[in-house]
Amino acid sequence: MKRPTVKKPAVKKPTVKKPTMKHSAMLFDRLLALYPDAHCALDFTNAFQLLCATILSAQCTDKRVNLVTPALFARYPDAAALAAAKPEELEELIRSTGFFRSKAKSLIGMAAALVERHGGEVPADMEALTALPGVGRKTANVILGNAFGRNDGIVVDTHVTRLSNRLALTSESDAVKIEQALVPLFPQERWTMLSHLLIEHGRQVCDARKPRCGDCVLSDVCPSALL
Repeated sequence: MKRPTVKKPAVKKPTVKKPTMKHSAMLFDRLLALYPDAHCALDFTNAFQLLCATILSAQCTDKRVNLVTPALFARYPDAAALAAAKPEELEELIRSTGFFRSKAKSLIGMAAALVERHGGEVPADMEALTALPGVGRKTANVILGNAFGRNDGIVVDTHVTRLSNRLALTSESDAVKIEQALVPLFPQERWTMLSHLLIEHGRQVCDARKPRCGDCVLSDVCPSALL
């Protein structure tokens, strides 16, 4: 006689409530306690260097960019020098960062625009920054937050996207929409540090493929925790 199939009870996922500022503050405080020294991983000494490094970081690790930029900045110390760079020479310097031809074009175009429009100086203004070749909102947020200490927006990279979704702070996948969702959840003075904390936690614990939920300080409040 065939035994009847016993169905296992369905495992209910935890109810995800709409995120609040109180809940978001708790997440921020826990991560800050874990990573009090979280900061921009790109090496730079001024806004121009950070702008160049951020453009190079597209589809490339910060570690690789930091290996390339010392020679780049020695050869092209300012916007005027970079604007006059020969494309083939610049391409050779940045080749290991990937997409080196398009990045070289963006760097030279950006530098030329700085010289023409801003006297060679990097502007501390979102609209002026995003009008530069190769500079989008994410790059502008990096510059404003880390070179000028201005919390005008939230940097949204792959780590911030992944953690924002896993922590149910938003279900959006578009960077601009994610930023719009995060902005009302955190005080403006925390926006730059928020990105650093999420990026650091994404690198150290909340990995894309194998998140270490057992070691996570947020596992008890994370609806995506694999425990």
